[in-house]
Amino acid sequence: MPNGNTLHEVLTAVFQVRNVNEDPEVDNPELCVLLWQRALQPERGAWSLPGGLLREDEDMTTSARRQLAEKVDVRGVAHLEQLSVFSEPNRVPGVRLIASTFLGLVPLDADPDLPTDTAWHPVSALPRTAFDHGVVLTHARTRLAAKLSYTNIAFALAPHEFTMSTLREIYCAALGYQVDATNLQRVLGRRGVLVATGATAPPGPSGGRPPALYRFAESRLRVTDEFAALRPPG
Repeated sequence: MPNGNTLHEVLTAVFQVRNVNEDPEVDNPELCVLLWQRALQPERGAWSLPGGLLREDEDMTTSARRQLAEKVDVRGVAHLEQLSVFSEPNRVPGVRLIASTFLGLVPLDADPDLPTDTAWHPVSALPRTAFDHGVVLTHARTRLAAKLSYTNIAFALAPHEFTMSTLREIYCAALGYQVDATNLQRVLGRRGVLVATGATAPPGPSGGRPPALYRFAESRLRVTDEFAALRPPG
């Protein structure tokens, strides 16, 4: 919003766990972030978080959702929350631009139809990012990892129904380290986060007992254990 020589933009770090293996038959799930490539200077060719200027007639959440829909054609964000404000005077060239940032999450089974200048990038292998967007992205991922410990936020990354194996892969990808499936099921069950559907998934290629299907008890953010912290093994 214009205020003297200052403008206000809204940026959203949108994450999804995706299979980054070129062979769809081989699972290699990684946490990916949605970026679009700048076609104009400054920072032409660098990759940016989706966003743009806040309009005078909208709040920041409305602006974030509008720009995800208009600029990168993403409307299926299962969770959206405001993060921080980045206000370093020289964060971008030219007129001072303050950024309010958001965290957005897309479920594993969603496949948005993206424009040609937009793509998912594994957070483990990011391209060159514009301005301070790499810092914003890192802050958003840190917030996500923290909330996986003490809230039910994984509901926004998971399909509506899933096996514990799939949920474990989601946690491992989002956290960046291995998580034991049995321990994860025990912890989430104790917190009342998961509900058994009574159904099973088809058995794997090697046969065996069909895995049970679960769903999250709620599809809105809830603190489940405010003092909990998931940590890497060892």
